[in-house]
Amino acid sequence: MGKIIFLDVDGTLVDYENRIPESAVRAIRRARANGHRVYICTGRSRAEVYPPLWDIGLDGMIGGNGSYVEDHETVVMRRLITAEQCRNVVDWLHARGLEFYLESNNGLFASEHFETAALEAVRLYSKRKESPDAEQLTVRSVFPDMIFGGELYRDDLNKISFLLSDYQDYLDAKEAFPDLHAGTWGGKGEEALFGDLGVKDIDKAGAVHTLVHYLGADMRDTIAFGDAKVDIPMLQCCSFGVAMGNGGPEIKAVADFVTADVEQDGLYQAFAQLGLLRNP
Repeated sequence: MGKIIFLDVDGTLVDYENRIPESAVRAIRRARANGHRVYICTGRSRAEVYPPLWDIGLDGMIGGNGSYVEDHETVVMRRLITAEQCRNVVDWLHARGLEFYLESNNGLFASEHFETAALEAVRLYSKRKESPDAEQLTVRSVFPDMIFGGELYRDDLNKISFLLSDYQDYLDAKEAFPDLHAGTWGGKGEEALFGDLGVKDIDKAGAVHTLVHYLGADMRDTIAFGDAKVDIPMLQCCSFGVAMGNGGPEIKAVADFVTADVEQDGLYQAFAQLGLLRNP
């Protein structure tokens, strides 16, 4: 077995408009042809891993920021928000007037007014990533398979994301649901656009260890790529950690190597520098 490579998705494998650089596709395919394994390790649930990503050729995935592990369509580990936890969160968000979506391997399920309420936030998120086409984005273009009008009391959830009216919403959610892990995304601190609630006591690093153990492999053969704070545990637990050039200062500080931006062939350049593209 060669190296085991873990790739964050948004901002690492794809740009902030969900486009996959052609050079990244070539890098992954050549690395796998050389005997290396490639897994995505993402906050996305499986329902958000659309066919163009699988069509690259992947060995599997870690999803929900570590709550789900899959190897060649075999489920290695899965931890879910309980039906009771889901009901409590949905009722709390409704009472507070916050729109949200539920993240499941079976789909993304939007609250009643999420499509209109989230438009400003998804465009601002894209602007912050310096996307030139941010003003043309719609919620449906960002979440092409999102389900509107679906059942919101569920027992198959990895995570729940919700729009923040202000930072206090996150602080109150963290206090209201100590049995779940509370986080934010779309900005640092009070600039955050979304809060999220997920399975407690999981992270990408723990899921990496679970998968490596399942494969009978060695952590010394692991390489991680990421761009955000949530990726730091993954980079720290792997033998070698690569930060994208578009990543934040926190992840660059812990990385062994900083490559170019996702849109500037950063993934391909790092694969080449690490010898992953050379024939064995």
